[in-house]
Order: sequence, then structure tokens, then C-alpha cells
Amino acid sequence: MKKILTLQEAVAYVQDGDTVALGGNVLHRAPMAFVREMARQKKKELKLVKTAGAHDIDLLCALDCVQSVEAGFVSYETKYGLAPHYRKAVESGKVTVNEHACYTVICALRAASMNVPFMPVKGLCAGDLLVKNDYFVVVEDPFGGEPVTLVKAIVPDVAIIHVHECDQHGNARIYGPRFEDVLMTRAAKKVILTTEQIVPRERMKLQAEYIDIPGFLVAAVVHVPQGASPCSCYKKYDIDDQALRSYLAMQNRDEIESYLKRYERKDYAGERMAVWV
Repeated sequence: MKKILTLQEAVAYVQDGDTVALGGNVLHRAPMAFVREMARQKKKELKLVKTAGAHDIDLLCALDCVQSVEAGFVSYETKYGLAPHYRKAVESGKVTVNEHACYTVICALRAASMNVPFMPVKGLCAGDLLVKNDYFVVVEDPFGGEPVTLVKAIVPDVAIIHVHECDQHGNARIYGPRFEDVLMTRAAKKVILTTEQIVPRERMKLQAEYIDIPGFLVAAVVHVPQGASPCSCYKKYDIDDQALRSYLAMQNRDEIESYLKRYERKDYAGERMAVWV
């Protein structure tokens, strides 16, 4: 069964209030075209999950799409500074943050991938995280020894991953760092891929051992060349410095809405291009 959808159709799979895991890491291979379309469709009360977020989470917070964030880190890295709209939303109380260490997000996703309710975390035995985040609990080791911290499983309703290439059935490859993307696809109830390129199934089968995400896990595929822009995509394109600086200078909603419109032609380009599958 072919799973290729338009960007608008695929985003319609995401419901208001869903727990959404976003692939990539900080400013690298984030599924930005999908994020922008969620904002255009005015998704609400999303519960975002990511080990280390940046422009994706910040943009959704700026446009009032977010209820809560489960993350170890949200910032634009040293060159660009903090995530201003995310910070403002948190400080005003509009967005709830369940602060993690990056590794505890990974452990929570691992628990979900194994269909267990929690995962022990080695090393998190003290500090404010244990007090502030209801996802953590310290219990006695039932086999003796020191107390152990458990992190509650995080089960995303949908994981959104941007990949380098996949076929029409959703068999996908990621080149370069995979971050937590493969893990997210094992933890989530539903997986949607945006992809730089759709390739023939025969090409995937020739090197099946290098498939990172098998098609049976994937609900939908969207062809979006430069779908991570203005973030980078390994061996494809670098961070768009001008676009990020322009966005970070924006102060009001009208400016950010115009920023979304600026990307419409690029985000929908894959739907108009001939795709050989």
C-alpha cells in the first residue's frame, strides 16, 4: 500500500491534544515543514517530546499550539541564544514544562518501545528534577542495594521524523547522526515521515540492512525537499543563518504568521514535483 500524502493530509493525522515526538536534534534535521504546517492548521494543546529542541518547539510556542513540553534542553545553541517564544510561554504559564535530562527522555521512550510503564535511570539520584517532575519516582531496589530512580514511560501519539530518503511504503534511511529518531519510531503509536527524496522500492531492497525505519511502522510519507530548513540536513544543506536571525528578531504574531507564509511554496514543492516510485 502506498502511503504518500500531501503535507496538509499528513498533518491532519495529528489531533489537538496529541503527544507529538519531534525528530532531529536542536538545529539539525528537525521536521520543520511539518511543524510549520501544524502551525498553519492551528493545532492546539500539543504535548511535545524531544531530547533537545530549538526552532521547532519555539515556533509552535510562538503560535499558541503547545500545552506542555517534555525535553532535556530547548535553545538555539551558543550562536543564536535562547528560545525566546518558548521562554516567554513558560514564564507566563501558558506552557507547562516537565524538565528532563536528555537521557531521561531517552529512557522514557525506551520504556514505551518495550511496552513497560517505566525505566530505571542510573545516575539520577539527587537534585531538583526529582522534586519538580512528576515523571520521576525513587524506589527501593527490590533486589537490595541503593534506591533507584524510575522514569515514567512517554508514549507519543505520533512521531514526526525527517529522513534523507524512503520508498513509497515508508522504508527509510537516515544518513549521519540519527539522534533519537529511530527510538521514537519504536515508541510512538503512529509514525509520519517527511523525506528529502522518494526512491524506488527496489533501491531500498538492494541494501535492506541499512534501513533505519521499516515501512510497517509508518502511517504516512510526505515528499518535502528541504523539509528541515532553516535547520540543517546532513550532506544536503546547512543551517540557514539569515532565516533564523530574521525569525529571532520577530516580536509579534503577525510577523511570525508572515514568516510561515514565506515558506509555503517551499513546503508544498514536493507535491508538484514528479516523483519516480
